Amino acid sequence: MDTGTLISFLALDLLLVCVPGADWAYVISAGLRGRSVGAAVGGLVSGYALHTALAAAGLAVLVAGSPALLTGLTVAGAGYLVRLGWGVLRRPGVPEEGAPVVEGRVFLRGATISGLNPKGLLLYLSILPQFLVTGGGGGGGGGGAHLPVAAQTAVLGLLHMACCAAVYLAVGVLARAVLGARPAAARAVTRTSGAAMLGIGTFLLVQHAF
Repeated sequence: MDTGTLISFLALDLLLVCVPGADWAYVISAGLRGRSVGAAVGGLVSGYALHTALAAAGLAVLVAGSPALLTGLTVAGAGYLVRLGWGVLRRPGVPEEGAPVVEGRVFLRGATISGLNPKGLLLYLSILPQFLVTGGGGGGGGGGAHLPVAAQTAVLGLLHMACCAAVYLAVGVLARAVLGARPAAARAVTRTSGAAMLGIGTFLLVQHAF
């Protein structure tokens, strides 16, 4: 696994992470509900840490080879997004409104969202394996043994987690800084985030129903 491979993966991963989705919707919503950005991002990253551990242990290959299991995980994630999105739409909340946020709950929700995020499943089950060097031969500069596949998976997983932490932290902090003094705009953005979660979840459920 050479530097070129790592840079290529990082570029593609950053592109994926920067595409708004369920993770973005959640961290924006969390950022507008009080001082919970760190807990939300920590939860999201921990969900991907679980993905990384499972992939490094070879369980990702097992899931990828079992369509029923993969479908079950996707449907579970979609159902959770629908539930969470509906809750955000009903009670959008803005900074300094209501009771203090329970950090542990914010963390666990983030871990659940990323742990069941279909985009995360796509990354770990179909994109990440393409960057693994499994054969003996060549890539980038001089023979020599490659890292074991499990170690390569862990390295790529850690890169993904670092990308997520940086991007989501910036998104959450920016949302709170820009919208914190604008309750009406904050409420509108939070509702949009909830609608995004609800829409993504509903689309996935309908897709797997037919």
